[in-house]
Amino acid sequence: MYTIRLIESPEEMRLVEELQRAVWPGSETDVMPLHMLITSIHNGGLVFGAFAEEKIIGFVFGFPGLESTPDGPRPKHCSHMMGVHPDYRDDGLGFALKRAQWQMVRHQGLDHITWTYDPLLSRNAYLNIAKLGAVCITYRESEYGEMRDGLNAGLPSDRFQLDWWINTRRVERRLGNRPRPTLKLTHVARSGLRPFYSVPSSTLGLPLPPEHVPPFEDRLLLAEIPGDFPALKSQDISLARDWRFFSRELFETAFAKNYIITDFIFDNSDGNPRGMYVLTHGESTLDEFE
Repeated sequence: MYTIRLIESPEEMRLVEELQRAVWPGSETDVMPLHMLITSIHNGGLVFGAFAEEKIIGFVFGFPGLESTPDGPRPKHCSHMMGVHPDYRDDGLGFALKRAQWQMVRHQGLDHITWTYDPLLSRNAYLNIAKLGAVCITYRESEYGEMRDGLNAGLPSDRFQLDWWINTRRVERRLGNRPRPTLKLTHVARSGLRPFYSVPSSTLGLPLPPEHVPPFEDRLLLAEIPGDFPALKSQDISLARDWRFFSRELFETAFAKNYIITDFIFDNSDGNPRGMYVLTHGESTLDEFE
């Protein structure tokens, strides 16, 4: 069992520093220091910590910001970092931390939260889009420049910027007491929809990206990515780069054509994880097959 609470004291912020080193090993310069965390919470920022007894096992950190709109600057919450200790992953902790953030940001009177993540990380996509109900229309090339930590070194730091409209029915359906079920491959099979490109395997059993981005002909598309990109990267960094550049062209083209990422399908039922983004144009949806 764990508890989640706001963190405000320098002593507990020091624990957040230490947890960052466990989550993103290898680069001290990427650790958000205590003094920045303290300054943020004294100016509207939020740090939530998850604790198993008195051991910190997860955190989420964000701060208020401004975004440009046709009507001028508009306030939002920027969720900058979330980390879960490696020993406590896949236990629903990330969802619980984001739900606590959702509740408090709404209490602050804001309705929009943004954050970034690597679009090739299937588990992150499943949490952010399928479970939390965020959507995406923004691809950022090499967002953080060259990163040196153990999870990101060796690849361009491309990122999705997500939009989490926290007062919408879409989000409330996912975070309420009776959450909307996530999509499975069985829903796809019943819909008759197929991925709009194939993903063959290498001689080592690793997924290979297509040589070219296929044409965007349908209003509802499934875009498959590696089910376990960190494992692929650890085995073949060159193949990981191929996936980075293919997915960059794929999603930049999709967003330029006004597609929106509205859902994500993650299936690991047979021990072979698969991940697929749902891209929609207009009102197309797979919801009818829930």
